[in-house]
Amino acid sequence: MSLERINPPGLAPASGFSHAVAATGSRLVFLAGQTALDADGKVTGDGLVDQFETALANLLAALAAAGGTPHDLARVTVYATDVADYRRHAEELGRVWHRLAGRDYPAMAVIGAVRLWDVQALVELDGVAVLP
Repeated sequence: MSLERINPPGLAPASGFSHAVAATGSRLVFLAGQTALDADGKVTGDGLVDQFETALANLLAALAAAGGTPHDLARVTVYATDVADYRRHAEELGRVWHRLAGRDYPAMAVIGAVRLWDVQALVELDGVAVLP
């Protein structure tokens, strides 16, 4: 399996994402949206950064259960109830990403959402991974 991260020089510099990811592999894993739910199904975390960390950890746990690693992520979509707050915390969120998922970025998008399934949830992540 291989993922080629593509960031053409004619586009704005990719910071915290890749413009495109070309994937070659034999198994696609579609990861359902994950929020900051704990094992009891309750939203945890007081703010966006805490909730992002738990949501990303949950996404990576689902990926690991399917036999994948963060390096296998080809696409992640982030749904945020406050995109301005997400942008304000971009550096902190980047540090969380580096600590949990490393320095390889999938193709990503951040989409503003009026609300998520759980009213207390501030952020949700879903993704697609390509495994060998």
